[in-house]
Order: sequence, then C-alpha cells, then structure tokens
Amino acid sequence: MQVHERHHESTMVLILVMFTSFITPFIGSAINLALPMIGEEFGLNAITMSWVTMAFLLSSAVLLVPVGKLADIYGRKKIFLTGNVILSISSLLAIASPNGAVLILLRVVQGIGSSMMFATGIALITSVFPPHERGRAIGMNVTAVYIGLSAAPVIGGILIDTLGWHSLFYIPALMGIGAVIAAVYFIKGEWAEAQNEKFDLKGSIVFVLSMSIMMYGFSKLPTPVAIVLTVAGLAGLTLFVKMQTKAKYPLLNVTLFRTNRLFALSNLAALINYATTFAITFVLSLYLQYIKGLSPRSAGLLLILQPLVMAVTASWSGRLSDKHDPRILASAGMAVIAIGLAMLIPIGADTTLAYLGAVLSLLGLGFGMFSSPNTNAIMGSVEKRYIGLASGTVATMRLVGQMLSMGIATMVIHVFIGTATINPSNYKQFIHSAGTIFVVFTVLSLFGIWASLARNKKQ
Repeated sequence: MQVHERHHESTMVLILVMFTSFITPFIGSAINLALPMIGEEFGLNAITMSWVTMAFLLSSAVLLVPVGKLADIYGRKKIFLTGNVILSISSLLAIASPNGAVLILLRVVQGIGSSMMFATGIALITSVFPPHERGRAIGMNVTAVYIGLSAAPVIGGILIDTLGWHSLFYIPALMGIGAVIAAVYFIKGEWAEAQNEKFDLKGSIVFVLSMSIMMYGFSKLPTPVAIVLTVAGLAGLTLFVKMQTKAKYPLLNVTLFRTNRLFALSNLAALINYATTFAITFVLSLYLQYIKGLSPRSAGLLLILQPLVMAVTASWSGRLSDKHDPRILASAGMAVIAIGLAMLIPIGADTTLAYLGAVLSLLGLGFGMFSSPNTNAIMGSVEKRYIGLASGTVATMRLVGQMLSMGIATMVIHVFIGTATINPSNYKQFIHSAGTIFVVFTVLSLFGIWASLARNKKQ
C-alpha cells in the first residue's frame, strides 16, 4: 500500500472511530434525561428505571476483554463493523419497545454492540497510526467522547422535549449504519495479529459470569446479599486469573500485569481516575436540582462545562504525549483532578454557581490532561498481537471504574439518608454525604497520582 493510500485509510479509520466514540457516551448520557418520561410511559419504579442505564453499562463492561481477544484473532475491523450493526439494529428495535422489560433487554443488546466498538476503536487507531502520530489521533478520539458527553444534555434535551424519548435511538441507528457502509467502502485492510491462536471459551465464561456477579453486587451495596455477590464475583475473578496462568492461549495475558509495569500501572491509574470522577456529575446533578433548585435543563447546562473543557484539552494533551513523557502529563492531570475534588468537599447550601463552574472547568482540564496521554502510554506498551486486548482492557477499566464510582456514591448517600427520597427534611444530611463522597474521591485520586508516577519512563 502506497504512503498516500495508507494516510487516506488511517484518516478514514480515525473518522469512523470518532463517530462511534461520539455515539455511545451521547446515548448513555442522554438516556438519563429521558428516564422520568420512560418510567411514566411504562409504569416503572425508580429501581427498574435505573436498569435502563445499568443494563447497558453491565453488558458492555463484562464483554470487553473477551471481545478484545476475538478482535485480535478474527480481525479488528470485522468485530468493529459487527458491533455497529448490532447497535444499529437494537436501536431501531428499541424505538418500538412495547414495555420496560423489552427496552431493558434491548439495552443489553446495545451494550453488546458497544463493547465490540469500545474494544476495537482504540486498537484500530493504534494499528494504523505510527507511534509518533498515535497520541494526536487518540487525543482526537477522546475529544469525540467528550463532545458526545457535552452534546447529550443539550441535543438530547431538545429531542426528548420535541419528539419524545424514542427519538434518542434514531441517532445511533443512523450513524451506525452510515459507519458500516463507509468502512466497507473505504477501509480495505484488516488487522488480526493473533489469528493463529485459539479463543479461550471456558475462560470467557468464567470471566463474564464473575464480572457480572461482582458488578451487580457492588451496584446494590451495602445490603447483605450485595456483599455476598460482590465477594463471590471477586472469588470467581481470582479463579479466572489462576486459569489464565495455565492456559495455552489465555484470554487475558495476566503476565502483562506482572512483567509490564507501564501497562499495569497505567491501567490502575485509569481505573482510579474513573472511580473518582464518574459519579461527580451524578452527585452534583442531585445537588443542583434539590439544594439549589435548578431545573434539569439548567443543571445540565452548568454540568457541560466539565466535558467541554475536557474536549478542548484532550486533543492538545494527546499531541503533547507524542513528544513528551505521557507519565508526567497524566500525573499532572491527576494532580489537577485531586485539587478540583478537594475544592468540592466544603460545598453547602450557600456555595455559588460561579464557584461550581470554576471547579468543573478545573476538573475538565485535569481529565483532559490525564486521559489521552494515559491511553497512549497503555497502547504503546504492548506488542501488536496484544493491541486488541489492551484496547479492551482500557475500556474495561473505564466501565468498571464508573461502576465503582457510582457504587461508592450511592453507598455513602445510603449511609447518611437511608432509602428515603431526598426532601427538605434531609437536605443537610445529603450535603454531608456529598462532602464525604468528595473526601473519598480526593484520597483515591492521591493513589492515582502515585500509580501514574510509579510507571517506567517512556522509552
């Protein structure tokens, strides 16, 4: 393939991956705005409504590692396209959901399609871009993710208000179909560096079941049944690790975590980053609506400051990581996040919106500085035959971190106000719970700085 053709193909891969990187966070964030309308239409209670969101997150997270390995064996483009087809069809079907149970089931199927896109997107970018251009490309892809998050409260809110919640699913359906057609027409290459290996089906089953049980249990803490499920899931993952050390063709090369310090600690830093940041929007959304009395639209407009600053910063930091040590850039980003989290600890009824806007902007700067360089460090730390696996691992850290973040937040709120709804009689307790959550997140982010700094320097 000539240099011009290679450049054209790599550009098309980046554009298509950016499109899909926009879709998933957009629909994931926008669907939260539609939950009250969905609940009213189908007569769902609050717990069942939460599963419209959780079903997607769970099915995506537990399949990322197996799907990443499948992509290394059978071809990353093939798995990427299959994921787009599954997401498009399930989105079209979701538009006509007759009840809540069917919608939740289709959200599971959407999660399966998204896991195929999550696991292969960064891997495809890493496959087609040389190391000196990879950080820039990854930074642009991360920017697409944050644009999706930024656009969701505005575009999603307009669509829901004017056309109803069903309209949200037209976007992934139409964009997914377009991505498949463009990929088939413009991208001729295929990347499958592990095509001579066999897929570890037994290990996949143990991994998926254990992850599902653990994540479901953690989402229900601190009830006794949830504790049992969480422990059982962790025990299953321990068994999975032992199985992988003996497997001829392991699903997850666990020796990478033992022998590749850069890979292991970069993934740990990513896990901690998402565990300390994902629930910020959840907590502040409740705070702004209950304590400050803002409407959902007004609260959303303030909260988009964070992803907007992220979108601007991520592309810049990605380019910087091609020239400078990603370890230092990511660690600096985590330090900025720690400062922003510490500034949220004392929030109360009298905290001004200007103060919150400044803190959200600071947090967005930190996230943007951390994400692209850290991802670049992970993808550049493994051999080509492990690129799909590394991409799946990065995405797994993100989704597991998000689940941990929500689990920590809901558990702390439960400790302070129990199962009661948030109302004027417990506003003070809710504010105390918010401060405690941000204390926990600040402490965790300090561990994240350590994990980020403890890596080997860029070679």
